[in-house]
Amino acid sequence: MTSGDSAAGALLDLLPQTGRGPKRGGIFAMWLKLRVAQDLLLEPPPQDRAHRRRVQALERRLSSLTMPPPLRRALVSAVTQLRDGRPESLPQILSQLVAPAREAGGAEAGDAVARAAREARATLR
Repeated sequence: MTSGDSAAGALLDLLPQTGRGPKRGGIFAMWLKLRVAQDLLLEPPPQDRAHRRRVQALERRLSSLTMPPPLRRALVSAVTQLRDGRPESLPQILSQLVAPAREAGGAEAGDAVARAAREARATLR
């Protein structure tokens, strides 16, 4: 199991419990973001070109999702930071998403993102 799997799984578990609308779109967006981010922790890490393409695809997909404005702003900022592809910045990027995730998706979504940040921090040690 790679870092972030349990956090990504927790977000996926929330989707069927959430009705359609911005909250569901926000949880799905956080899951997409987490999947791209956790790839930076793989050994070996993805090649720069592959990472850039995944980030571009993430940006396109996020632009079509309906989600609460605070979460959208946080995800746009996180994607911008993710462009550099530095694994050591991942815990900070994920930590900055905890509060918006809690606000938009509830306590379980915030806890899942916080868990992902802790797992990323532990993986980098």
